[in-house]
Amino acid sequence: MSKIINPGLPRFDRLLSGLVAENSVSAADPRWDHGNEAVISLLQSWFEKLGFSCEVLAVDETAGKYNLIATLGSGANGLVLAGHTDTVPYDQARWLNDPFELTYTNGQYFGLGTCDMKGFFPIIIEALRTLDGAELNQPIIVLATADEESSMNGARMLAEQGLVQARAALIGEPTSIKPVHMHKGIMMEAIEFRGRTGHSSNPKLGQSTVEAVHGFLGEVLAYREQLQSQYQNANFLVSGPTLNVGGIHGGDSPNRICGHCALNFDIRPLPGMAIDTLYSDIESLTRRVADKYAIEINHRSLVEPVPPFETPRDAELVKVCESLTGVTAEAVAFATEAPFMSALGMETIVMGAGSIDQAHQPNEFLASEQIDKMSQVLQKLIRHYCVEAPSN
Repeated sequence: MSKIINPGLPRFDRLLSGLVAENSVSAADPRWDHGNEAVISLLQSWFEKLGFSCEVLAVDETAGKYNLIATLGSGANGLVLAGHTDTVPYDQARWLNDPFELTYTNGQYFGLGTCDMKGFFPIIIEALRTLDGAELNQPIIVLATADEESSMNGARMLAEQGLVQARAALIGEPTSIKPVHMHKGIMMEAIEFRGRTGHSSNPKLGQSTVEAVHGFLGEVLAYREQLQSQYQNANFLVSGPTLNVGGIHGGDSPNRICGHCALNFDIRPLPGMAIDTLYSDIESLTRRVADKYAIEINHRSLVEPVPPFETPRDAELVKVCESLTGVTAEAVAFATEAPFMSALGMETIVMGAGSIDQAHQPNEFLASEQIDKMSQVLQKLIRHYCVEAPSN
């Protein structure tokens, strides 16, 4: 049974300060990686005080990674408000203040994760302060996930296990309160070339990987042109899929044959492009180059891919968010947890306070003027989906 919301929680800045103070960096590099259990515990305590039923789910208990599902009300057609609890690593030397201490200056809250995206959870609290839970005909569901900045395993687990059911989902990533109804996906791939070292005075003493890398580069860049001629979407600033070769590492000395080389690249596919097909294409390309140069080449994904995402522009949630903000829904190149929420059968949109320009940057901040605006948008969304909506 829904309870009346208790407005007795601390004010916004104290709530955000508590979240920022907890190190919840997630990264593939274990030297940086932290758990998010302390952040989840804080959120659980807040939402339980507001009458929510809270369930904490282990994503990776050994590493201290958890999800939170907090639910107020009952029914199958409510509203999900979703956000991740982790942050990216930081460069202490480039911060003017302690990244884990909330600082307020000139209308801006500075601290690691203020914008991306710990600030979203206190904004939800602000939106709930005047709500009477007895008015709810459909539930409000708050999701707090682990490891969005690294593996997205928190959101993947929710999708794989089908743990959430609702009519609509909003992911509060920083978009300057502009609704985002589609984004590109991302794949990060590694190609390893294994030859044989030897004295450079006689090429026959070894097997150089350099020629094979050169051949592969030609093939993969030709493949990029093929993709860009085949797929275009004018909604994106960069209208085609991108393929960026971000790293080549190999060899150890000018007078030794290069016996080993590694090449890393990413692909950002458009909605409508299948991850499995792209991976298969790269596999075929790799085998072709390996056969041509008679060399061992191995292909693997550095991270599990994130699919592209799209909610149709004529979907109810898109239209509602456009009406509430006065902004036409747009497309972005960065990836979010949206495809995993969408896979659960919910109309999904990405929209939150703060600018993506501040995300992943030293001296990250959330502008205070955006807090009330986003809170008011959430209040109206909650009224539309959870109060005015018919009960089951």
